[in-house]
This record gives sequence, C-alpha cells and structure tokens, in this order.
Amino acid sequence: MQGKVMSEHCAVTEGAVGIDVCKAWLDIRVLPANTVERFANDKKGYKQPLAALKGLSVGMITIEATAKYHRGVHRALYAAGWPVTIVNPLRARLFAESMGALAKTDQVDARVLALFGQMARLSATPPLPETLENLREIVRSREVAVSAKVALENHLETATLASVRKQIKLQIKAARRAIEALQKEAVEVTKGDAGLARRLVVLTSIPGVGDVTAIGLLANMPELGSLDAKKVGMLAGLAPVARDSGQRNGLRHIRGGRGIVRAGLYMAALSAARRNAHLKRFYDRLVAAGKAKKLALTAVMRKLLVLANTLIKQDRLWSRETPIAKHLHA
Repeated sequence: MQGKVMSEHCAVTEGAVGIDVCKAWLDIRVLPANTVERFANDKKGYKQPLAALKGLSVGMITIEATAKYHRGVHRALYAAGWPVTIVNPLRARLFAESMGALAKTDQVDARVLALFGQMARLSATPPLPETLENLREIVRSREVAVSAKVALENHLETATLASVRKQIKLQIKAARRAIEALQKEAVEVTKGDAGLARRLVVLTSIPGVGDVTAIGLLANMPELGSLDAKKVGMLAGLAPVARDSGQRNGLRHIRGGRGIVRAGLYMAALSAARRNAHLKRFYDRLVAAGKAKKLALTAVMRKLLVLANTLIKQDRLWSRETPIAKHLHA
C-alpha cells in the first residue's frame, strides 16, 4: 500500500542494523527482531548502541551520510569492531521507493537503511582520518563562501539603490576575505600532514592544476590512487553511461557521481586544455572530429582525473616525456 513501510516479508537472513542520524538523535532499528531504540547523538550516547548490540550477530550496520552528524557514531562503532557502511542519502531514498516505502519518518528510514545495507551487500566504510575530515570541512566551507560571493555579485548587477549596493559590496568583501582565509587554512592543514602534502606535490605537478583544485580533489575524492581508471571516472560521474535497449543504441551521457568533484575539475580542465600539450591535442582532436566543445571539455576532465589517479597510485610527478617513475622521497 502506498505510503506505508515495505512488507515485513522482506527476507532478513542475518542481523542487520540501520541508524537514522540527526543532530540530536540516533534512531536505531535492529532486524530481524525489528526492535527500535533512540539514543542521544553525543559521546555519552554512543556507548548505548554499543551496549544494545553486544552479543548480537550483525552482518552490517548502515548509516546515511550527513554533513557531519554521523561521524561520531561511525567512529565509535568502527573502533569497537562493528561492520559499518555509510550510504548516499539519494541511494537510500530510491531504494525505499522501489520497495514501496513512500512514508518518511526517522524509524522508517532506520528500517530502510537496515534492509538496504543487507540486500545491496554493501561493504564496510572505514572512517576517514580526522585530518582529512577537517580538510573536507574547510574546503566545503570555502565552496559555500565562493557560491555566496557569486550570488552577491549577480545581485549587485541588478541593484540600483546606492545604500543597497554599498551593503552588497561590503558582503562581497567579507566573502572574499573568508575565501582567502579558508584557502590559507586548507593549505596549512594539507602541508601539515605528510601523506596529504606528498599528494599535493604530485597533483600540482600537472599543468593546469593549482592548489585549489588539488586540495579540492584530496578532500572530496580521498579514493584517488586506490581505484582503476573506470571506477574513478564513475565515482566522479565522468564516465559515459550506456543507454541501450533492444536494437537501439542510445547516446552515452554522464550522470550521477560526485558533482562537487566535477565542479572543481571544470576550471582545471579549461586551463589544462590550453597549457597541457597532451590534453590540448586531445581536446583539439575531439573538436575537430565534430564533438561539441562542452563534451570535449568533459572528456578532458575525465582524462585529468584519470591522470591524477594514476600519478598518485604510482607516486610520481607528471612528466612531459613518456612516463618514467619519478618517485617522491618519503
């Protein structure tokens, strides 16, 4: 029935746990017992689910990603040895709707997450190092400030009253100061960690990739260097997806993935298509073959990401010549 939770006949062959996270609470659903409990989302509260789960056989604990509210319970459960996976909220919602769960409450969401974690056979997600989580928060705060500055500049173009224009200009100056301060902090955090500092050197050796783009990649795609070319392209939403059916071969389009990574790569791809001889030839060849410039630039973005992934995986700097290992000193 529409609007109700999916049928209880959904098979749960081993223990599964879903945790719906908000700022104040953790709603926990344990299957197949179907028990529900609520705990405070703080250090004291984290001890309670650990006690509640003690002695149970749990295949997976599934938590929906939030901006930061899931971090504490994720770390606490993972440190205690429980298998924990963090899922994209959109995937969880689409799964719920596919199972007929149109209602949305904290308890419903917790049950959906428990079922999704088991039925999708998701893998455990280790917590990011604290330094990397801090860097991600700084980078995303900078991106918010950049968006605010752009919105204010657009507003300034339409403002006519002198008093309004004065206030908008003051806000733009404040946004610029925030952007500069956050970028400086991001660089300091990156260079203060030996592993991140090494990756920064590798990425900025690529023509067209500066500190802003490199640090954005480090923060928003920490998997760089651990994936193959196809997977890294899919993760960023830069790999063309097939649209075939029967005898019809549809056009391939990019979709899904991390839009925040694509946004960060866009300006770098524009620069690389001019400054990086190899990528410039690649871009010009696609345009000459009739590809739209936007599609050609998307292809450059994917090439750039795959190159960054390869260099980090091989721990070497970019070179104009045929790649020969140029290992960095530890």
